[in-house]
Amino acid sequence: MIVVALHTGAAADRPVEGSGEWWDKEWRTGFYKQPQEGPRWLGYQGFRGDEVADTRFHGGVDKAVCVYPAEHYPYWNGIDEMAGAGAGGFGENLTTEGLLEDEICIGDVYQLGEAVVQVSQPRQPCWKLGRRWRIKDLAVQVERTGRSGFYFRVLTHGHVKPGDRFELVSRPQPSWTISRCNALMHHDRGGVEAAKALASCPELSGSWKDGLWARAQSRERDAAARRDQPA
Repeated sequence: MIVVALHTGAAADRPVEGSGEWWDKEWRTGFYKQPQEGPRWLGYQGFRGDEVADTRFHGGVDKAVCVYPAEHYPYWNGIDEMAGAGAGGFGENLTTEGLLEDEICIGDVYQLGEAVVQVSQPRQPCWKLGRRWRIKDLAVQVERTGRSGFYFRVLTHGHVKPGDRFELVSRPQPSWTISRCNALMHHDRGGVEAAKALASCPELSGSWKDGLWARAQSRERDAAARRDQPA
């Protein structure tokens, strides 16, 4: 389990290119990050010098570090528009080997260089991923395939660099793999009780807890309404 590449970058405005295509509008993004060769300081809000454009949905302590497995890039390279995609192509901070969605779990704690990090939630790609690669349904494809990547929160700050290895410190939630979380959130595999169970997981990010609780309550209200209907 190793850091293949480390990317950081400031948010910047992307200009109109004049093509007239659906993706060709001015937009602001922190997606276009630059590879870093030496150690970089990782604080509780993320890497020093790294930015996100929309702080309402991105960044913060629960999503301090965006991680994407290098093992997924050969799959995406099979799409013509993504033939050149490689490390950093999903806007991630860390491109990794050996940390796949069906193997790692919510709450996993890792020593990484001088830092200690914890898995907080799967990544939910937004429309900016599709705009970056000019593929309108790319976020939907990511959800369908489960090749989502995930986020770390930072428990102890410190320097991290390419080549650093992940050392598993603890695994408090071995039943909640990233793959299982994706299946529940995006494909409703598990139902109301599973949603409640995952929402009760202390190590899960706040935004996922809120979303899962809201879903479970909505489903229970719907079920109650159906029971109360006259025969």
